[in-house]
Amino acid sequence: MPYIGPVTVKELAERLGIVISQVHQALLQLEGQGQVLRGHFRPSSLEEEWCDRSLLARIHRRTVTALRREIEPVAASDFMRFLFRWQHCAPGSQLHGEAGLREIIAQLAGYETSASAWESSLLKGRVANYKPEWLDNLCLRGEVAWGRLTPPDMKPNLRPVVVGESFRRIIPTSMAPISFVWRDDLVWMLAMARPGKASGPLGIRLSLSGVAQAIYECLDNRGACFFPDLTTRTGHLAAEVEQALWELVATGLVTADGFDPLRALLDPRRRRAEGKDRARRPRHSAGRWALLESHVDDPDADTTSSIHPHEQWAKQLARRYGVIFRDLLKRESLPVTWRELLVQYRKMEWRGEMRGGRFVDGFTGEQFALPEAVEALRAVRRDPQAGAQDIRLSPADPLNLVGIILPGERISSHTSKTILFRDGAQVFDHIPVMSLA
Repeated sequence: MPYIGPVTVKELAERLGIVISQVHQALLQLEGQGQVLRGHFRPSSLEEEWCDRSLLARIHRRTVTALRREIEPVAASDFMRFLFRWQHCAPGSQLHGEAGLREIIAQLAGYETSASAWESSLLKGRVANYKPEWLDNLCLRGEVAWGRLTPPDMKPNLRPVVVGESFRRIIPTSMAPISFVWRDDLVWMLAMARPGKASGPLGIRLSLSGVAQAIYECLDNRGACFFPDLTTRTGHLAAEVEQALWELVATGLVTADGFDPLRALLDPRRRRAEGKDRARRPRHSAGRWALLESHVDDPDADTTSSIHPHEQWAKQLARRYGVIFRDLLKRESLPVTWRELLVQYRKMEWRGEMRGGRFVDGFTGEQFALPEAVEALRAVRRDPQAGAQDIRLSPADPLNLVGIILPGERISSHTSKTILFRDGAQVFDHIPVMSLA
């Protein structure tokens, strides 16, 4: 067997002139000793095959090497044109309806950016004729959750600083970063974003205002509460509770059943009950507020998954970008290093789930891609018009890769101007972003 490669029991019995039952018994003994493996190794074979373990490893190595040599790298501008279509930003590639929104959230899950940018820029740019109620439905049905994953003390520029015996207050704004995740993934994603800090870090808790601390204690003691319950149980005015909830959202401590409660916080006119739509859009939306960290401490949460969180995050990044390499991590906030992800991508390549090779020219280190992304990248390279239209993106978009894979200085995600792309390259012509804030 070390010389003939994958073979069926029948083929081996005919070659050796031995009864099939005896050949099968001998193969089972060799399998028990770890010398042979069985499976389906040749595309043309429908029967179960057997192969020497060391020979199969050699075949696999040569196959992976041959696949890597097939790859022709593309320029960074071609990669950007691919990304515009991959993430449904290019004209004609947008998705439709609630099903399309579900796919977009699955692709962007775990990406943190300004709360005010999600609906006004990211979702509207990827879902044709976007309707806010689609997002509300996904949240209220328990499919999607939102909140800040990485607390401020994990970002050096936002770390609360001790001044005497007090902590610097964190002032909430519409630029506070939040993320959308599948509720089933929230436990492992929060645990990875906050290693060793399942409950609210003391520094963040001490940086809260008195009202915010009262709201936090109320939610901690009583569980999820409606907005009127918070005002009644804490004895504070509605405006004070709103500001306190904003603090708790900005520090990654609370979330809500739906997304409309956050819209109410983002819209000052709505909070003041102003405008002609005040009767149609109540000041305080339906839905309960709850501690985000309670999902990590939930005893009923399923934490028995056999998939390592690093592997789950590696798959999520592959779904987001199609082609993944070290430089793209600069747009991500979760504290996972490329070295940790590299272990997972190499395993996935050996399992045939990813392709390794040189996909984008001009970048050092290993690169990996989903098989379907390789074909899409080839199609973009063959068609110069694919994704070549003028495309405007918010700086908060994950495709704001200027200064990362495109030449130029990095553009802050907090700036108020859009970025214009043409043929996959930046064009220096800006228009102010329309914001919900």
